[in-house]
Parts: sequence; structure tokens; C-alpha cells
Amino acid sequence: MRFLTAGESHGKGLTVILEGVPANLDIDGAVVRDEMNRRRSGFGRGPRMRLEEDAVEFLSGVRFGKTTGAPIAMFIKNGEYEKVWSDLMSPLGAKKEGRELTAVRPGHADLAGAVKYAQSDARNILERASARETAARVAVGAVCRIFLAELGICAGSHVIGIGGENSDADAGDIRTLNARADADPVRCLDKRASARMIKLIEAAKESGDTLGGRIRAAASGVPVGIGSHIQFDKRLDYLLAALVMSVQAVKCVAIGDGAGADALKGSEFHDRMYLKNGKIVRETNRAGGIEGGISNGENIVVEAVIKPIPSLASPLETVDIATMTSAAAAAERSDVCAVPAAGVVCEAMLCYGLSAAILETSGGDHMDEVRERIAKKREAAL
Repeated sequence: MRFLTAGESHGKGLTVILEGVPANLDIDGAVVRDEMNRRRSGFGRGPRMRLEEDAVEFLSGVRFGKTTGAPIAMFIKNGEYEKVWSDLMSPLGAKKEGRELTAVRPGHADLAGAVKYAQSDARNILERASARETAARVAVGAVCRIFLAELGICAGSHVIGIGGENSDADAGDIRTLNARADADPVRCLDKRASARMIKLIEAAKESGDTLGGRIRAAASGVPVGIGSHIQFDKRLDYLLAALVMSVQAVKCVAIGDGAGADALKGSEFHDRMYLKNGKIVRETNRAGGIEGGISNGENIVVEAVIKPIPSLASPLETVDIATMTSAAAAAERSDVCAVPAAGVVCEAMLCYGLSAAILETSGGDHMDEVRERIAKKREAAL
């Protein structure tokens, strides 16, 4: 399984091609729509989330509600393109002089990308580097969520920190995690911590600043034996960490309790095993459901640190690459805090990564084959 996205933040729209989805998977449009709406939610988002519908149009690979086994192509229209951005982002029209973005923003891809691709206008970089691209990833994750549900696997996420204010709330039952998290303005399971996070976001907005935070995504029902220790690129933790790390603004990724493993002894960190009714069980899950690159039957848990958004209403000092003089960084329309939405995106990458690893490990060209092979894996588990 693999996917490829194309499109700019303010261009005509985003296109994504997802290849490798088995045939005969029922695609529920409501699930896709709900996932796209979840990405747009969360206290601290900017006005664009109220303007874009993010409706997903299936262009190929799905016929009468079922996948055909062919690549699935999806398109997400940028609703403001024709009204606001067509003259600035026209693919073939004449360029409007004097509207270049040259006051590159610290923390963004503006400068490094402009140097790498020999661009005098950083908009040619930032439009693609923008987190708007994550809308296409969430569409991919929605299809993969449907696939995983057919195998008895579910995924969810929640916010565990914003601006230094943290929550130690346990995720609980993953099957109900999203319903509980999505009911909160910042997707935090601790109501008191949530209220403090909201105050921090309001204060940041007032001062023209932005905030980052931490999210935790988890999946339950993953059978033992997904991934492999045989080669580095077959390891499930390698795959999931790389996918989550690729999400815009993510700066740190941990599996399970890995972020605090350095402070513990081996006797304190590792999950002891016991026999219960003839089955091997663990009372803890500090390994995050993965040992030696292979799923061990426990919940898969991935934690990510999200940096503050680099587009500030009160811009940082920078250099204008056109005049090579000091300047205030360009102020692009942005969120104050996108941590709740980032959790939804990381969750989508978790769904995709698990789907890809399951198909890599077990194979199957159509859903009956996949179901049968996963059922056999479950039966073989000790």
C-alpha cells in the first residue's frame, strides 16, 4: 500500500492517490466526511476552517460504494481558490509582479526551500509545505480506518498537552476514545486541564503568538505478528514513527512510554508477562504494543510532540531575501493552536501505517482473503 499527494494550500485543490486497497471493501461516505470534519475542529483554529468544506470527491478505484482493487484517486477542492486566490496561484496565467513573499518565516520551509529550489518567491515553497496538505492525508486515513474496522481494529487519539499544560488522563477503551475526546474543545480527556489549555490559547491569541503541544494516538485489536524484526524497514515501530514524524509541525515521536524510558531501570520499564486462563498477558503496556518491530497484541500507542505554528500574528524578526535586509516575517493567515487537529492527522497516519503493515505481512487482493488471513493470525496467538 502507498499514497501520493499533490496540491498547494491555496491552489485549486488537493489530489491524493491511494494504491493497494484490497477489492470489495465497502466505502462509507459518512465515515470519510466525519473524519474530514474532525480535522477542521478544535479550539484555536483559524477562520479558514469555517470557510473550507473539505468534501472528498472519489475519482477512481471505487464503484457503487465498493473498492475495485485499482488505485483510489480523491480530490479535495479549495473553496476559496476562485474567490480569492486564482490570480495569485494560477497554474498557467501571467504572474502578478510585486506580490512575492520574500520575508521568510523562521520555523517554516520558506528559506531552506527557496535555496534548495532556486526560488526568489517563497510562496512557491510555503504553498506546498503548508499543513493544508494534511487534508489529503486524513482522506487516506479515513479509507484505511474503514479497512481496519473490517478486521476488528479501531484507532483514536487525544491531546495530552498544550503550551506546557499537561493531562495524564488514560485513553481507556479505544473504541470510545474519539467520541470522548471530540466532545472537548481541545480534544483533552481531562476537563480541568482542558480549561487551562483553553486559557493559554486565548492568551496566545491576544499576544499574537502560537502554541504547540502533545498528542497520543492509539489502536486496539491489532493482532500479534504485524511487522518484522528481519530488516530495519520492516519494523512496525520504524514505519509508524516515520509516518507520524512526517506530519507538518511534529518534532518528536515516541512509541508507548518511550519518551520517559531513559529515566527508568529495565525492571521498571519492561512489561512483565503472566499466564491467565492459558493465555500470555501483560498488565502494563509501556512498549506501546510493539516489541522487536512486531506487534505483540497490546494496544499500539504513538505519542507526538507538536511545535508551535511558525506563522505568527506578531511576526518574528527575519531577513528579506529580495533585499537582504532585516524585516518582520510575512504574516500568513494561520491558527493559534492546531494541536487538536494534529492529533487527528497523526491518527490518520497510524491508520494508514497499520493498514500498510497488515497487507505487507498478510497480503490479500480482496477483503475475503484479508479477513481469512488475519483470522488465522488471531487463532495462532498464544
